Amino acid sequence: MSHTPLIRLAHTSQMGEDELDGIRQLLDEAFDGDFAEDDFEHALGGMHALAYGPGGELLAHGSVVQRRVLHAGRALRCGYVEAVAVRPGVRRQGLGGAVMAELEQVIARAYVLGALSASDEGAALYESRGWTVWGGRIGALSPDGPVRLAEEEGTTYVWVPKGGALPDAAEGLWFDWRDGDVL
Repeated sequence: MSHTPLIRLAHTSQMGEDELDGIRQLLDEAFDGDFAEDDFEHALGGMHALAYGPGGELLAHGSVVQRRVLHAGRALRCGYVEAVAVRPGVRRQGLGGAVMAELEQVIARAYVLGALSASDEGAALYESRGWTVWGGRIGALSPDGPVRLAEEEGTTYVWVPKGGALPDAAEGLWFDWRDGDVL
């Protein structure tokens, strides 16, 4: 990329319908139409990092929303990263890293830890930024009680702000429940 993208950090409440529609279109394009309405809903209600090109076109997006996660008998405030996407045609140019840098600053200022569920394609980005695969059990607190999410083990990454300590992997992470994909 021959120019530095303009990065805008904004809460969902600060965005108009056109900007939200633009994010939705980017996500549909970046995920080849495989980004469900529940997935989009999960990305709302928190802070968004948006990378714009010189002509004002939206090139990349990611958001961080608050979730509660139980660990070793404590409810932790977790910044959960959602909907990280880069428009096809401008990938591998640092836009994903620029978006993640903004989201990590939000996590560092507001949360005990960060977490995300990575696709195979996205894992290298997160690992390069110091995110680590959670080595313990993953579960959720469903309306019917705790449910282990074994399929999320090995794809759930955590990040702790500088000065923080990584939670003990001998204890599971139990996330709050939500519709659609829980993680």
